[in-house]
Amino acid sequence: MKFSGLSVVAPAIVMLVVFMPTSEAAVDCSDVVKTLSPCLNYLQNGGGMPSADCCAGANNLYSKATSTDNRQAICSCIKTAAAKINTNDAAAQGLPGSCGISLPVPISRDIDCSKVN
Repeated sequence: MKFSGLSVVAPAIVMLVVFMPTSEAAVDCSDVVKTLSPCLNYLQNGGGMPSADCCAGANNLYSKATSTDNRQAICSCIKTAAAKINTNDAAAQGLPGSCGISLPVPISRDIDCSKVN
């Protein structure tokens, strides 16, 4: 059975926003998930280049990673979301470079966010 992309992606994004832990930092997890939601297909499947909307979201997130607290909060959000949506690790790690940015927070399920500075 084949599902349309929207019918599968929209519920996944809603679930991530609802169950995402919040942080005391200036960056809220629901904002991180919303910002990266255009990247969902790319992060799950890899291949090709991320969409312009995905890269715009990654750039937006980059602009919010201005302090250690924000970077650690973003890291925790990304780590939790990456585990829940079962990301393609190679695509996730390559996303910033594919978008032409140097994101100071790795997109990974395995990172120790307390060590992000």
